[in-house]
Amino acid sequence: MPALLLSHLRLWLPLLLGLASLDLAYAQTPAESVSTPASGTTTSPAYVLTNTDRIRVAVYQEEDLSLIARIDSQGRLNLPLVGEVAISGLKVVEAQQAIERAYKEGRFLRNPRVTISVEEYAAREVSIQGQIRSPGRYPLPIESSMTILELVTRSGGFTDTAKGTAVRVTRIHHDGTKKNFEVDVESLIKGKRGANVSDNSLVLEPGDIIFVPERLI
Repeated sequence: MPALLLSHLRLWLPLLLGLASLDLAYAQTPAESVSTPASGTTTSPAYVLTNTDRIRVAVYQEEDLSLIARIDSQGRLNLPLVGEVAISGLKVVEAQQAIERAYKEGRFLRNPRVTISVEEYAAREVSIQGQIRSPGRYPLPIESSMTILELVTRSGGFTDTAKGTAVRVTRIHHDGTKKNFEVDVESLIKGKRGANVSDNSLVLEPGDIIFVPERLI
């Protein structure tokens, strides 16, 4: 082999080997390293639907009956053929059953299979006022719950003059009626023996109004 050719090979061989190893490493890079949007997301069957949630209703093998719509201020959804069905305040699985029942009882479908998913969640807020360190409006978790004790803690706790044994909760139902609760939050916080544990199981709902009165000195 001529000396000139041999010297060229010695010069280019390391470079060629380096390029080959780079190509091999690139070819072995997993496709998962490329970021792709998540698909097939579903809504928890235990999620409680509320007014102005924007939902997708899919009826199996009935594309003409499937739709995306917003639950109205009366808690109803206007569906093809069956008209308005009240679903606000129901868990997703219960709402699916209610719609299936409407199509079945209306004799439109023999064995309907309905799936609901939330496309856009409504604003879910509660307000707390009175003798609390940080009064105002607070968002509720979307697919989990918040108790009144957790809300008091999040809003900074009671002021020095708060009557934490008589915290009032006003709840406005979907039909416009109101219901009032009185909760001894102070005993729960201090872990008093006489505290009513069931008070802490009171799960707040969107629109609840909590008022902490002032203690009379």
